[in-house]
Amino acid sequence: MGSLVFQPTEERRRSGSHYTPRALTRPIVEEALLPWLERCGGKPTVVQILALKICDPAMGSGAFLVECCRYLAELLELAWNREGLPEALKAGGSAHGEEPLIYARRLIAQSCLYGVDKNPFAVNLARLSLWLVSLSKDAPFTFVDHALKCGDSLVGMERSEIEKALKGASRQRELQMEYLEEVRQQEARSFALFHADSRNDADDAQKRQALDDLNASTAYLRTVGDLLVAAFFNGKKQKDREELKKLYLEATLQHDTAASLENELAEPLERLREGEQGITPLHWQLAFPDVFGRPESGFDVFVGNPPFVGGRKIKEALGEPFQDWHQCQYPKSSANADLSAFFFLRCFHLLRPGGSLGLIATNTIAQGDTRSTGLCWICLHGGTIYAALKRYKWPGVAAVVVSVIPIFKGDYSGSKLLEKRPVEQITAFLLSNGVHDDPMPLRANTGRSFQGSIVLGMGFTFDDSGPADDETPGIPSPIATMNRLIAKNPGISKVIFPYIGGEEVDDSPTHAHHRFVIDFRDRSEEECRQKWPELMELLEKKVKPQRQEKKPNGEYKQRAPLPEKWWIHADKRPALYAAIAGLDKVIANLFISSTFGFSSLDSKIVFANTLNVFPLPQLSGLSCLQCRVHEVWTKFSSSTMGDGIRYTPSDCFSPFPFPAAFLESVSSDPAHEVTRQNLEAIGERYHQFRAELMVSNNEGLTSTYNRFHDPAETSSGLLELRRLHGEMDQAVLNAYGWSDVPTACGFGLDYLDLEDDAQLPDDLQDRIDSGELFFWEPDEACAFEAQVRAYGAVKGKKKLPWRYRWPDDVRDDVLARLFALNAERYGEEVALGLHGKGAKKAAWPATAGGKRRGRPPKATQAGETAGVQVEQMGLGL
Repeated sequence: MGSLVFQPTEERRRSGSHYTPRALTRPIVEEALLPWLERCGGKPTVVQILALKICDPAMGSGAFLVECCRYLAELLELAWNREGLPEALKAGGSAHGEEPLIYARRLIAQSCLYGVDKNPFAVNLARLSLWLVSLSKDAPFTFVDHALKCGDSLVGMERSEIEKALKGASRQRELQMEYLEEVRQQEARSFALFHADSRNDADDAQKRQALDDLNASTAYLRTVGDLLVAAFFNGKKQKDREELKKLYLEATLQHDTAASLENELAEPLERLREGEQGITPLHWQLAFPDVFGRPESGFDVFVGNPPFVGGRKIKEALGEPFQDWHQCQYPKSSANADLSAFFFLRCFHLLRPGGSLGLIATNTIAQGDTRSTGLCWICLHGGTIYAALKRYKWPGVAAVVVSVIPIFKGDYSGSKLLEKRPVEQITAFLLSNGVHDDPMPLRANTGRSFQGSIVLGMGFTFDDSGPADDETPGIPSPIATMNRLIAKNPGISKVIFPYIGGEEVDDSPTHAHHRFVIDFRDRSEEECRQKWPELMELLEKKVKPQRQEKKPNGEYKQRAPLPEKWWIHADKRPALYAAIAGLDKVIANLFISSTFGFSSLDSKIVFANTLNVFPLPQLSGLSCLQCRVHEVWTKFSSSTMGDGIRYTPSDCFSPFPFPAAFLESVSSDPAHEVTRQNLEAIGERYHQFRAELMVSNNEGLTSTYNRFHDPAETSSGLLELRRLHGEMDQAVLNAYGWSDVPTACGFGLDYLDLEDDAQLPDDLQDRIDSGELFFWEPDEACAFEAQVRAYGAVKGKKKLPWRYRWPDDVRDDVLARLFALNAERYGEEVALGLHGKGAKKAAWPATAGGKRRGRPPKATQAGETAGVQVEQMGLGL
């Protein structure tokens, strides 16, 4: 005989939904109800309990609602023990003989619990779950139809907006006012019945009739609400949406029933509701009038496990209008924010003052655009995060790590717990101190970071490391061709430069370049043909055909003016080459890399767009960028690409608050001069030792730092590099005035991907599940790795992502200090007028390592710098 199997549907997969096991629901429910329980002195009365209104905005099969039912019923039974049993449970009462706990669950389910899901099958499952948890042998199924609704929690109109639109469109305002009052009276009558227990079939039938009456009375309002949403989703632009709204509302003048209005506007309503990405709006105040009709309207608590959908996938999974809706509802939100951020915002909005929520999210909830859209906005608008688990292993089969975030609507005065440790506050970054706001760009860092040139055509280059000839478009020419051309016309050397990219910087022990590139900067075609006809002839064969490739419709594939100006680079970065014109050396790192490494490079070179370039005080700048202070900042601020970090200067460098010794305002302070000298000294020792080590081992940056982080590494050279790195960290921390920060490091795993079928011993599995994957001693780390390999959890040559780093508490402390310092510095710059129109750029003090080879060039327009820069930087072969 077959068995019943529940299989996740494509809708559940597409929306990122997971069933929530009880091991996770119980602690979240308890934490979410904690502020309410504290207000009740830990012993809530019967009245206080039954007055609670709790909602799950994405209830699925009802796991959270069932847990709320169990937990609150236990509290209700304790309250009865203190206050006495209700009349219904006493002799002669309607529920006499019923088990008190079951009766308590029935009352809780009918009075306190509410849920929403966009999937009608999920609503039925949640109803079944509540029936089962409150099942009585003598009474009908618990009536919960009034409280479980099918609809989209994130899409709907405020009741006040619907009523205002209806009144505004009506020529008989008095009749509309009378209708709205009748609706409210019907709501009051119906919900008085809904909250009482159903003890027989007659009770149940009476409730169902009351629900039918209620739905009939609100149907017209709900249809008008749906039409207002349809006007948005069916229009592409704001003007279109306003016209559709006006058109739909005009229909209410001729149709005074929901049925006739639905029939008249069936087509736009069908477009909204039907299809793979169809929307069933939920108008919260109409769906739950008893909750929002209270003096302090709103829910007391939200709990749940909203679906996980990444910001970039929302448009694909749920449709572009769905994404546009949230941009309009929350004007300061980001289109890149994950869906969970909007559930946090929606639930926070629907809480009554003093209410709380406890939701599950992925760890991106405290990162980037998702954090600034959700937690940051909430914390800056009256919300208090009072507990947080940043990395919580999902119990059961779903292979995910989640964050659990309870939030109080108001100023929470109770104790706060971050990772179960008492703290004074929890910021939107889920740190124990600091600020909620995103770091702001600092004027002092302007003009100090650049991305390299975008050449857009390997035909500009000369390179012998791969296929090369003088005819084929899109590949380099041989270096012998370059030498032949220069021998024929020595002036060509003025526009041919050494060319270096991420590959050379990362793989070469000496960061040696092996390519050259033609760079005319902004020179005109006429000038280039006149001075360097040989090069133009070469580029006409190697670059022009690709630049001027066309689509089937005859348009150029490349954006203007790239096809028309085929002889110059796509992005010439004139500001970069103007900034480094007088420097001997610059600092550079890879735009995308799994290695956090900065190098000192010759400035007389063209840098590829795979590199970031920093014209900073040379060795002290290297100390500040390479140290762990900047590393933890970068890892928090950057986005990722595969296993690599994307170091975007606008995110990682521009807001970074360097030590005060780098500020112009203290450049003449002797104490800060000593600090700069200390940073120069350790920067020189670290860079010199690393350079010699890389040459000795014939290894580039990636290989070197892979060994640096490997707990099995025992070579004296790598151990010394670790020691020097710690010394550099200490010097930078001292420069900040943070000498109290401990610099001891151990070996940590920020994540751990294991084979799905691995069976591990309980103690090992418990450690992995706890997220405690930091080891002070290399032997401990190696023993842990040996264990997981022995049980087949890691196979073959797959490497574990070890990092030789600070422990999490030190990392979080430094991050919080940096965020606070950024806010302080930004405030100072604003006060100095450095962020208004016409503001001056703050300068950095010069240091010995950053001396220029002459007077710095005056700031000029891009076209004016070209000739000067080429003269200064040409090969001179």
